[in-house]
Amino acid sequence: MRLANAAIPAAFQDGDGEDLALFDITLDGARIASVEPASGSLIGARDCAGGIVVPAFVDMHTHLDKGHVWPRTPNPDGTFAGAMAATGRDRAAFWSADDVAARMDFALRAAYAHGTAAIRTHIDSIAPQDRISWPVFAEMRERWAGRMTLQGCSLNPIDLLPDDLGPHFDHVTEHGGIVGAVMYTVAGREAKLRALLEEAEARGLDVDLHVDEALDPTRNDLALIAAEATRIGFSGTITCGHCCTLMTMDDGEADRTLDAVADAGLAIVSLPLCNLYLQDRVAGRTPRIRGGTLVHEMAARGIPVAVASDNTRDPFYAYGDLDMAEVWREATRLLHLDHPVGEWPLAFSATPAAIMGLPDRDKVAPGAVADLTIFRARRWTELFARPQVDRTVIRNGAVLDTPLPDYRELDDRWTLPR
Repeated sequence: MRLANAAIPAAFQDGDGEDLALFDITLDGARIASVEPASGSLIGARDCAGGIVVPAFVDMHTHLDKGHVWPRTPNPDGTFAGAMAATGRDRAAFWSADDVAARMDFALRAAYAHGTAAIRTHIDSIAPQDRISWPVFAEMRERWAGRMTLQGCSLNPIDLLPDDLGPHFDHVTEHGGIVGAVMYTVAGREAKLRALLEEAEARGLDVDLHVDEALDPTRNDLALIAAEATRIGFSGTITCGHCCTLMTMDDGEADRTLDAVADAGLAIVSLPLCNLYLQDRVAGRTPRIRGGTLVHEMAARGIPVAVASDNTRDPFYAYGDLDMAEVWREATRLLHLDHPVGEWPLAFSATPAAIMGLPDRDKVAPGAVADLTIFRARRWTELFARPQVDRTVIRNGAVLDTPLPDYRELDDRWTLPR
């Protein structure tokens, strides 16, 4: 396949070129064979007509096991505490292997149709749910092999991690996962974090943590993680998601924290849609502080920053469809990832791919994987102005003809007996 007149963002070009310059891209099976300046010839080509072309999306922070439960267990007040309580009720009442599999598969089909090629999902791993959800995830990963790369990460409140981490790690790694936790300001969290990181280092595993998902300027677990990673000399990748309290810190504390993060080699994933929805929510009051984290200050220090979708139609976020084009559009508005756009397109594909250890997804260049998304939009203002429902998804060098799944497929999930 030859794609003519494709506008490639400078961030994805193999070299220093003009932003959104036009190229002809030749695909040879599952790889890109050549990328050359547009010749003007349309013979034997698919004309992109100046449309923007980017690598397939990589969504590195999701919750596939929670997704699409809102119709049966909503979160009426929209708060974080309400989300925790509602999710706990839903998990106890409904999360059988069949239920988790049905919702997870639906979510994956939506992400695939939207143009996502790789996903990392956090999996609630408090017993006995860990023995139910992890085998489902392992089966789903095998079922989707060749179409979508799936990574799983265990999710436990930091204080509920077992004292003997061996069996927990064994179960997670047996199903091909990595380890993580949710950091809270609770007694003993320092010792629990230290044990988690030391065990992960001993086993050569990466770690992915939920960190500072609040707007309390006195809460700074990010600094604690950076200090522990430095003390241990952690050799893998520690990813910290959310990091919202940075939005409320004074400049001095935020600068010291980010310097420590850079020195420790941590990676960050921002979840602006879910954070905007949950944070600073008080009934009857307009929120004062937008969700997010200090992504520009991180990028200036060379800290890897990815942006991901997070929750989907569950008590933590009532909306979303695992559409990374939507995440990109809204993150640009919320976090000011424009004027100039610069390197920020990398945060939705190349940077998370690198954090996840996925090769050949950083450029639209010869030898790279032929997983691409073509938009009709020719300029950034066109791309971010509309939902881009007419995009073309190319996977392994072939155009996908995959419709989005119909929400009606899940109707039987809402009629289950309580």
